[in-house]
Amino acid sequence: MRRWLVFLILILGSCAASAHKASDVYLSLTWNGERWVGRWDMALRDLQEAVGLDQDDDGRITWRELRERGDVVAAHALSRLDISGDGRACRLDGEGLRVDEHSDGGYAVLDFRADCPATVRRLVVDYRWFFEFDARHRGLFSLVGPSGARSAVFSPEQPTQTFELAGKGGVWSELAAFVQEGMTHIWAGYDHLLFLLSLLLPAALARDGLTWRRKANLAEIGTDVLAVVTAFTLAHSLTLALTVWQYLALPSRWVEAAIAASVAVAALNNIYAWFTERRVWLAFGFGLVHGMGIAGVLLDLALPKSGQALALLGFNLGVELGQLAIIAVALPLIYWGSRQRYYPVWVLKYGSTGIVGLALIWLVERGLDVAILPS
Repeated sequence: MRRWLVFLILILGSCAASAHKASDVYLSLTWNGERWVGRWDMALRDLQEAVGLDQDDDGRITWRELRERGDVVAAHALSRLDISGDGRACRLDGEGLRVDEHSDGGYAVLDFRADCPATVRRLVVDYRWFFEFDARHRGLFSLVGPSGARSAVFSPEQPTQTFELAGKGGVWSELAAFVQEGMTHIWAGYDHLLFLLSLLLPAALARDGLTWRRKANLAEIGTDVLAVVTAFTLAHSLTLALTVWQYLALPSRWVEAAIAASVAVAALNNIYAWFTERRVWLAFGFGLVHGMGIAGVLLDLALPKSGQALALLGFNLGVELGQLAIIAVALPLIYWGSRQRYYPVWVLKYGSTGIVGLALIWLVERGLDVAILPS
């Protein structure tokens, strides 16, 4: 029993410490017919850590503070980005700083130009910003050139990407990059994972009046898990696509708050058994909300229409593969634990109580835009 308690405490502790979105930037490079022009969106919170923007230490970053540090921001960022065309370095020059709002807060937008050779067949981009501060940091990159649109994801493991501009280029490598990003996103999305875990915790049990009993066999458990996971997958895949294609749009603040509420409801259901026979509908209903939250990464990337389908396919496939990996690890532990007499109380009830507490903190943070847990 002690091992289970330690395991649950570690899970909830890591979720609390890492509840916020991993660091991302959105970098684009576009050929305008005369030159390459770039846009670089960096989270204000990341810039605060990298170069220090909050000069009066009041916990707020104002436009004046950002403007006064504009030259420092541009120099710091562009010194960590190298672009070359056909082996010759392109000169990068900042052309102004502005502010934009993304799904997870305020971003500084650095406009720049890249002076490359007149005709370029191969473009190499080397990105090394913010990796020293956050090993999970990702640079989400879109390239719009004469031959079409491309996408890539920069990471500490893959900071350099090569783009062949003479033809259509590496569709498979682009797809693989978004599969990897989808997996990374779901593994770092602790609210999504805790919702799924809350749905899985009672999978090996059946409600019998006021008590829980073990399910008879693995087939019964497998049927339950398959139904719940399929409902969640179908729902979030649907709203992920509708949101990316801009048929569906809700304020990100309320979507994130609703996701936190869904985690609380799913965990409370393990305590009070409101939907014991209808967990599939619970998974589907809240899965619709989770899909809108998952879509934030692709929306912020602002891909051109021609690049959306491939990015959406790869990203969603990565989310599903990441989800299956989590299930493959969690389900044997849940099955083994459910055979122990303390599981219904110590794991299902008290573990779900801990999840409820964490989810309610997220709900307050997101609904009222306040910080309670450390970033």
